[in-house]
Amino acid sequence: MELSQQQLPHLLDDIITPRFKKSEYFQKQGVLLKAKAVRILKKVRSIGYSATMEEYEQRKLGIFNLINFFQLLTGVLFPVICLFSHKQLPMGACLVACLPALVSVLVLFLNKKFKHEDAQIAYFILYPFVTCVVYMYGLNLGVNLFFIFYGILSVFFLKDIGFMIFSICFSMVSYFILSVVAKQYEFQMETINKGFYLFNQVIAIIFIFYGLYLIKKENSVYQVYILDKNKDLELKNVQIQKQADELRSNAVLLEKQTTELTELNTLKTKLFSVISHDLKAPMYALRNLFTNVQEKNVSPAELKEMIPNVVNDLNYAVGLMDNLLQWARSQMQADVVYPQKVDIGKLIKDVVKLLRLQADAKQIRIESNQGEGVYGYVDKDMMNLVLRNLVSNAIKFTPVNGTISVGVSENQYLVEVFVQDNGTGISEEALKKINGSGFYTTKGTASESGTGLGLMLCKEYLARNGGHLHIESQQGMGSVFSFSLPKSA
Repeated sequence: MELSQQQLPHLLDDIITPRFKKSEYFQKQGVLLKAKAVRILKKVRSIGYSATMEEYEQRKLGIFNLINFFQLLTGVLFPVICLFSHKQLPMGACLVACLPALVSVLVLFLNKKFKHEDAQIAYFILYPFVTCVVYMYGLNLGVNLFFIFYGILSVFFLKDIGFMIFSICFSMVSYFILSVVAKQYEFQMETINKGFYLFNQVIAIIFIFYGLYLIKKENSVYQVYILDKNKDLELKNVQIQKQADELRSNAVLLEKQTTELTELNTLKTKLFSVISHDLKAPMYALRNLFTNVQEKNVSPAELKEMIPNVVNDLNYAVGLMDNLLQWARSQMQADVVYPQKVDIGKLIKDVVKLLRLQADAKQIRIESNQGEGVYGYVDKDMMNLVLRNLVSNAIKFTPVNGTISVGVSENQYLVEVFVQDNGTGISEEALKKINGSGFYTTKGTASESGTGLGLMLCKEYLARNGGHLHIESQQGMGSVFSFSLPKSA
């Protein structure tokens, strides 16, 4: 029967397609079997796992379970061999040869019950023991290399050094006696079933190398795991150190802020005291003066006699109010400085002129070396306040008929300003307080009051303009207040 060209492709499909379908079927079955085997092995590995166990202990337990599982599989092969060799082997020998497999069952059962130490004792004592029993029964199965296998595993699995040494010695002595010394056995598997004898020898070698492979592999994986953990710990330590540094920095900042707030609170308390007490005196004096003028016949002579005291009080009040306003501004605009080219000589002249009446009231002579063409690069308003406070303090602590000198000089880079008096001077203890971060005040030679706020502002404003207040003093001999400023180009 001849086939047409149209029928030939269909015939080829009918022949080839079933073969492809069979091939795909077997491939699919192979994949399913492999997946099932992987699931079984994973289940075996996880026998006896506990959430409280460390990662390394879980890995060791997994290896231990797999080894016992594979020894169980090889152990159950022996009864099958006995069925084909029942004439050469008695039933008692077959039963004895099944003992190692029963040990694997016992070990897996103990692990499942979370009795891991008992499982290790059962394995490393019973396995060598039942192997010896097999040989002592007169049966040489060719499993003598397993004694070496037990010794290798004991080094890896046993934590107790004494038990490990006992297990190694027991296995090695058993191997030496049963394999080297006693070579004659009633039932030689080599002659009964040489294939199975060789199979046992090969299986023992495979177990030895497989055990070493698993141990090496798990140790390598665990080392990688430890390295990753160490990296994580290092990163966490870096983060913790960074957080600790931030906490320390915040603690230092908080302590600094607390100190500043405490100082400001103390100063605030002092200022309220000044406002409530010191500012009252000149206001009351002025009120009393005008009340007397209004209600009584005050002669010009009497009025002239009262006016100097009122003027002194008002001068003090004006200076104090100016300092209070400047301090408030400095607190609100802590970093605001407007440096410019300032004629320092003219600034001195203006300040001396402003305080001339205050000096005349105590008959104090002010000598000024104003300098010509000496320019500093500073905030003019701040320097005005500094000079005004220093000269005012010099008047306050200089006795009647005293002398005050104010001057300026320059070098290549700096402008140097000084205020010198021949007043009461300053004690070492008081000088330490003035140079400290707090404020210091005392009565003047004419019982003038003060708050110490002026010197605080002087130090703060000089620091903002690149200067520093320097004080030289000797009690009874007077004082010299000086500072340097950046020179204008």
